[in-house]
Amino acid sequence: MSRNKFGFGPIETPETPKRKRNPGPMGTAVREAAGAMAESTESLVEQRRQNAADAKEWRRAQGEGRVLVELPIGDISTDALPRDRLDLDAVAASDEMEELKTSIRERGQKEPIEVFAVEGGYQLKKGWRRLTALRQLHAETGDDRYARAVARVDAGQGSRIDLYIDMVEENVIREDLSFAEMAQVAIIAAREEGQGAAELVSRIYASLHKMKRSYIRSFVFLLEELGETLHFPKAVPRNLGVEVARRLQASPDEAEGLRAELARATSAEEQAGVLRRFAEGGARNAKKAPAPKSVKYEFHVGQSKVTARKGECRILSEVDFSSVDRTRLQRAVEAFEAALKS
Repeated sequence: MSRNKFGFGPIETPETPKRKRNPGPMGTAVREAAGAMAESTESLVEQRRQNAADAKEWRRAQGEGRVLVELPIGDISTDALPRDRLDLDAVAASDEMEELKTSIRERGQKEPIEVFAVEGGYQLKKGWRRLTALRQLHAETGDDRYARAVARVDAGQGSRIDLYIDMVEENVIREDLSFAEMAQVAIIAAREEGQGAAELVSRIYASLHKMKRSYIRSFVFLLEELGETLHFPKAVPRNLGVEVARRLQASPDEAEGLRAELARATSAEEQAGVLRRFAEGGARNAKKAPAPKSVKYEFHVGQSKVTARKGECRILSEVDFSSVDRTRLQRAVEAFEAALKS
């Protein structure tokens, strides 16, 4: 050791021991709690981010009608859109309906119906047969399994015509609809929209081949021209209906006589015979000169409208003639004929 001029060296001091920094029990607990809180906060932020993304996706799916819900069948009405089948009572009592009920009874409702929200509930868009089957099963059994329908809810952003298109496209693809049934949908939609039914056919049945749309237009004309005198529209074959429509368009003056004959038909076979004779008569007389128009006149008696022409006297009245006693009605007709003869 070096010494200075005074003969002594530097004073040596003992080393100070280093202080240990190990945390105590409280410090350890605080550090662990802080670390856990940091991890929890990060996890919570990620969870919230995922929840927001899920909620956004769910709202989008709901808006697109991809979310299935269970709805009480009593909350679903079916009168907003006309069904594209003309004889729904026959469909409801058919063997096919019994088969569908058996399937639902054994396996449950596998295919959802489609509805759109309205004030106070929902209106059916697709799935009339499934909803009817559930209603019948609930009425027959009282089982709560059939009191609710699995449904896809449409947000209802489209127009009425869009609803018609959705309804008919499902049934055109899945069911063998008659041309009269498809024409009836176009006619009812046209009344609601204030448009021509023939023009709406192209919009409602845009997915069909243009030739098939042409057939539907022919049946639109047929139903509009013959009205309620065509008692069995579903039974009219495609080619026969198109031919009758073509002749009516060429000779509109013959429509009244055809309506009179059809009104007397009591079965689909009789109706087909009337239409066939009418169509064949048009084919035979295609090259002949058109027949002269028959004389016709109209007048009113009280609230009744009378139309007279050769071989026909037609009375339109607010009276329900089917409720009048048959004997009384017969006496009235006999008195009418006696007055004509005198």
